Amino acid sequence: MLAAMRQAKILDEVRRTGGVRVAHLAALLGVSDMTVRRDLDALDRKGLLSKVHGGATAMETTSALEPTFEVASQREVWEKEVIAAHAATLVKPGMAVAITAGSTTWTLARHLGDIPDLTIVTNSLKVAEALNDRHRRDLTVVLTGGLRIPSDGLVGPIAVQAIRALHVDMVVMGVAGIDERAGLTTPNLLEAETNRAFVESARRLVVLADHTKWGAVGLAQFAPLSAVHTLLTDDRLPDDAAEVLSEQVSEVIIIPTTGESEPGGADGAPTTERDGRSA
Repeated sequence: MLAAMRQAKILDEVRRTGGVRVAHLAALLGVSDMTVRRDLDALDRKGLLSKVHGGATAMETTSALEPTFEVASQREVWEKEVIAAHAATLVKPGMAVAITAGSTTWTLARHLGDIPDLTIVTNSLKVAEALNDRHRRDLTVVLTGGLRIPSDGLVGPIAVQAIRALHVDMVVMGVAGIDERAGLTTPNLLEAETNRAFVESARRLVVLADHTKWGAVGLAQFAPLSAVHTLLTDDRLPDDAAEVLSEQVSEVIIIPTTGESEPGGADGAPTTERDGRSA
């Protein structure tokens, strides 16, 4: 088993139980205690768990805790990749698309290189960097400006003013949390205001959220679930969550993350939870 796969399983077990011992993980993974300790060291350095004597515990989460882009980009890497690859198929030539800050949306930006005649509006320095191609004359990138926050997003009055002056075909948005009652949330008050402006500027709201975002609630809501036109997630989303989402969101696309097929390939055809048809 590759180190990345082991570490993903370790994170799943820690989040499921709240804390695990080295001996348990070694037996679960079929590796030595030393290998487990090295993996725990690596995950602890990335801020994904807390290493303690004899094992590890889950990171404490609060409604106002905002991870840095570097930390967020190390979480659920494969899930974000398959979600972003499918999201890219929703972007058509000639569109004006807003892309908000976040590690999943940054992954999406790296899949847009072959789509011609795009105008991208973003409040993300990372997204703008990913789209930086001096040889593409058909690509326009509009960076909103604003105050920089830990997620490397640009927020605040300057960003909001720029966004409200624009009208885009679609906004693609990552979220810190998604919940039945709280809707779409973020731990940052200024980011919430900026995201509201994005939602208001777009004809269609597309949300990219891996399974770990379900049930997480940030400090500030910026949209209810009913405002979402399309939500893309992975197949590790709990069944009860899929049922709730299908009742409130126009289209829920659940993308397989297991197996050997490429993202969006024939063996990994996503389904729409609301009606069960192929997406």
